[in-house]
Amino acid sequence: MSNSRKVVKLYYDVISTYSWLAFEVLCCYRNVWNIDLKFKPAFLGGVFHGSGNQKPGLVQNKFCYMVTDLKQLSEFFGVRVNPPLPCKKGTLNVMRFVTAVDEKEKERGVLVERVSRELWKNIWCTHQDITHPATLTEAGLKAGLSANEVEELLILSKSQQIKDKLKNVT
Repeated sequence: MSNSRKVVKLYYDVISTYSWLAFEVLCCYRNVWNIDLKFKPAFLGGVFHGSGNQKPGLVQNKFCYMVTDLKQLSEFFGVRVNPPLPCKKGTLNVMRFVTAVDEKEKERGVLVERVSRELWKNIWCTHQDITHPATLTEAGLKAGLSANEVEELLILSKSQQIKDKLKNVT
């Protein structure tokens, strides 16, 4: 039996509850399953646009199934999910910020994991508007970044380099 670790790439957007559940389960079991996680921030709105698919909340049958499914998965995996009000602004700038964290950090993934978790908690537990720069700053600070680092990342998140990286990953 091989002892080498497998690499699992998790493509996600913090607006997705299913991504959050996958994120927490993979983080929890990464040592048990002998995997290395590579976080890949993506923009779910771009996926919906590119595929011509609709958000589950806009399709009655998908929405009804999703509500029941998420309740069961939340209870089974012990990940608190308290569905927020609909996010009308989208997460493009949020995911650019997470991409900027990922770019700054390169391969380690520790800060991108912490920032992502804080953003998920903000939207899915406390119903904060994660699109507001103050919420991004708060998530960065709670994740262990300094105020100066957060400011640099907010600026970097507006750069063409980060926009292109997020678009390519998406």
